[in-house]
Amino acid sequence: MTFDTPIDRTGSHCVKWDMMPSLYGLAPQEGLAMWVADMEFRPPQVVQTALEKMLAHGIYGYFGDDSAYLAAIRWWMATRHGWDVAPEWIFTTHGLVNGTALCVHSYTQPGDAVVLMTPVYHAFARVIKAAGREVTECPLVLEDGVARLDLAAWDARLTGREKMLILCSPHNPGGRVWTGDELRQIADFCVKHDLILVSDEIHHDLVLPGQKHTVMPLAAPDVSDRLVMMTATTKTFNIAGAHIGNVIIADPALRKTFANTINAMGISPNSFGMHMATAAYSPEGAAWVDDLMRYLDGNRRLFDEGIAAIPGLRSTPLQATYLAWVDFSGTGMAPQEFIARVEKQAKIATNHGSAFGLGGESFLRFNLACPRAQVAEAVARLQKAFADLQ
Repeated sequence: MTFDTPIDRTGSHCVKWDMMPSLYGLAPQEGLAMWVADMEFRPPQVVQTALEKMLAHGIYGYFGDDSAYLAAIRWWMATRHGWDVAPEWIFTTHGLVNGTALCVHSYTQPGDAVVLMTPVYHAFARVIKAAGREVTECPLVLEDGVARLDLAAWDARLTGREKMLILCSPHNPGGRVWTGDELRQIADFCVKHDLILVSDEIHHDLVLPGQKHTVMPLAAPDVSDRLVMMTATTKTFNIAGAHIGNVIIADPALRKTFANTINAMGISPNSFGMHMATAAYSPEGAAWVDDLMRYLDGNRRLFDEGIAAIPGLRSTPLQATYLAWVDFSGTGMAPQEFIARVEKQAKIATNHGSAFGLGGESFLRFNLACPRAQVAEAVARLQKAFADLQ
């Protein structure tokens, strides 16, 4: 199998294709599903083999002895990110949205506020608000289409009720890889305002060629007493349905608080996810990721070139993730008009920028983790839908 091989996912109960008719009014036979952030690729064979071994055994009982799983995480973080992780720091959660919710419940109280650097992954705000907490939005600023920090403005936006900042690193949407200096500034901001820093690094393996991601513990080693790290195999290897993630906490006091929440909610691991993640964090998995990122970089170039040919549209320079972030403000159109052109004329399902918070109103997010022919088709459809501008 190559990344160019199309896979029909309709009828498999996948959100991206099987929910498109009800949410977007687009049948899979005519529409292009470029919204939900999973990939149109099978995971590496080493993951498939691990599942086949489970199926051959045929008994699906409780999972025990996580030593190989913990060793795989430690190996991956050391070899891919230069970060040494102790096994006792690692908690397994049902994905990182679950991990985010557990952090909110562990380190804040109802009525507290949580800082988000917007526009940012929409599930953060959903989880925060559902828990009876408030969201303090600190908008990023755009300079030549690149997201930048605006710390002085953020100081003025804080109310004093904030107890936590959730960082998305690399950033989603926009695919921004924060520099070591920027991460240091974010850490200092958290110290200044006495905030727990939750660093969601689910995309930290999906970094495009020529870019370098720095994990927060290396960028700001002195803030471990307020730092909670979140990582996962799910985005990297396209196994999101396994619902498995890791919350990694070096500080003993923070760790004890989080452990109490885990225990109070009766959370234990999903055996399928444990086997899949253990297999993925391996030399075979690493080679697959390297091939994947070269392929996605080709998709990015094709998409960006096509968008650049449409006056008024601008694709944010993508440094990481497979999620293109396109600004339609140059068209002068209201969101409902450019959305209608994309969904009704081009028949492409995308994520609406307004869902990501302040600063996202003029954007749409396109998922490029698909066979290149689909990217080419999307570009052709967009150029046709906006032909009057060319």
